[in-house]
Amino acid sequence: MSTGESPETTALVTIRDLHKSFGDNEVLRGIDLDINEGEVVCIIGASGSGKSTLLRCVNLLEVPTSGTIEAAGHDMTHPDADLDAARADIGMVFQQFNLFSHLSILDNVTIAQRRVYKTSKPEAEAEARRRLAEVGIEGKERSKPSQLSGGQQQRVAIARALAVNPKLMLFDEPTSALDPELVGEVLSVMKGLAAEGMTMLVVTHEMGFAREVADRVVFIDGGVIVEEGTPAEVLTNPKTERAQSFLHRVLHPVD
Repeated sequence: MSTGESPETTALVTIRDLHKSFGDNEVLRGIDLDINEGEVVCIIGASGSGKSTLLRCVNLLEVPTSGTIEAAGHDMTHPDADLDAARADIGMVFQQFNLFSHLSILDNVTIAQRRVYKTSKPEAEAEARRRLAEVGIEGKERSKPSQLSGGQQQRVAIARALAVNPKLMLFDEPTSALDPELVGEVLSVMKGLAAEGMTMLVVTHEMGFAREVADRVVFIDGGVIVEEGTPAEVLTNPKTERAQSFLHRVLHPVD
């Protein structure tokens, strides 16, 4: 039995009446969502449904048209929000790896620590090596990104996001740019983070990952949340025709 009357008592992310428009195109149309500390929430839906826009609004890569977002103790929609401080607490991993091609792997992982957060070089490098080991990239610190596989590069991107010790991790379809045989190594790292209790908001088309790791699955269509619940509820027994249709197409693609 729950000890708290209100989800806000444990929520690490609180989103209320979130709207986002690009010109006349209203992409998000009133999103309400809470994510509790230590919870893994997977967002699913068709292309163009607003999934990535929602994720990018959480750390203000996209500025909401209206509504409020509190994340990792920061009022993200306050006019005076300290985004550098907020983004130290909110790590993000993108579809593309976004590594600096001219820098070594070690420098890629330490750059935010040193330039933005003014961590000393020895401390930043020690943390970077620890995080690279955590994601299985030992011995590659002096390599350039082009010398690594796509899966390795995405694991470096995860290490870079972890290096500032965030309270919340955002993943925007982190395996979509990878060859199929490399997907598993990235999902394995994400499963490890979930097992350690990292709070994660994940936009994904990997239904197996969502089924295995998510505490909750949120199905978005047309900029609104159509269904949310446990993986069994949403993925196995969706209630709405729209979710049923989407999942049938995803789980039973035509050859």
